[in-house]
Amino acid sequence: MKEINVKELQMNPMTLIGNEWMLITAGNEENGYNTMTASWGHLGSIWGHGGKSATSTIFVRPQRYTKEFVDREELYTLCFFPEGYREQLAYLGFHSGRDEDKVAKVGLTPVFSDGTTYFKEANLVLICKKLYRAPILEEGFIDKSIVDDCYPDKDFHDMYIGSIEKVLIAE
Repeated sequence: MKEINVKELQMNPMTLIGNEWMLITAGNEENGYNTMTASWGHLGSIWGHGGKSATSTIFVRPQRYTKEFVDREELYTLCFFPEGYREQLAYLGFHSGRDEDKVAKVGLTPVFSDGTTYFKEANLVLICKKLYRAPILEEGFIDKSIVDDCYPDKDFHDMYIGSIEKVLIAE
């Protein structure tokens, strides 16, 4: 992997996240890590904190094992994969790291670097530093049909905004 400036990224976040999916991973070699598949999220710009305005926004439900790691750690990574990884990503989204070593099961290779974890097979990695966390609240929905469609169990996500600290691409 080689590091590039975030402004050099050439991708469509709408298809990258919504159609191709990503892995949200937090933790490290010393304290353990976990990952989950996500197809909801945002990449953009907000706040300009410390001269850095490139940010990611992720959403994690309270029952997800990965949430414990995201809450505990300062960093999280977003990993995007080339074609051919859909089955592995689906498996990682439907199985819990509480119950098995699901990463080993799908054959991905964790890379422990910069105090966090990403995967060797990824073609794009965003290393993000948490800046903000807030729960999604039912009363905030203007379109109430979203609650029925996406939250029938009222298990609203926590939203995390992170500054994109490093961008790695496959060579």
